[in-house]
Amino acid sequence: MARLPAILAIVVSLLVQLTPANAAPALGNESITGMWINPHRSVAVQNQFCGNALCGHVVWASPDAKADARDSGITNLVGTDLLQDYRPSGLGSWKGTVFVPDLGRLFSSKIDVLAADRIKISGCIFHGLICKSQIWTRIGALPQ
Repeated sequence: MARLPAILAIVVSLLVQLTPANAAPALGNESITGMWINPHRSVAVQNQFCGNALCGHVVWASPDAKADARDSGITNLVGTDLLQDYRPSGLGSWKGTVFVPDLGRLFSSKIDVLAADRIKISGCIFHGLICKSQIWTRIGALPQ
């Protein structure tokens, strides 16, 4: 019986050594909500929960982005729901549908939380065989 504490100490020690020192903490739901801007800094989206799902609508767009959307039949880009019906699909990962205004189409999509200030949004066709991704950055205020 005296060996049990010693064995337990060895097991705990091994587990601590096997845990990566740089292991990131799990990011909660609050990490995906908020305002995000695309890499071209042409569109900003507000992510929030809509019932049990995550959604995101355009809160700001550059003149060029608005013109591209108009050319595709979207008269008011600001207010458009880009991210629709995202549901958790693993730690820091969400699956839903993304609307691409300049193409006027919906695509199956995945959002991965990379850090508290970065998410990767992927849109896919052919059941995920061909995907395109962008890294979006959290912003605290709308661009001027």
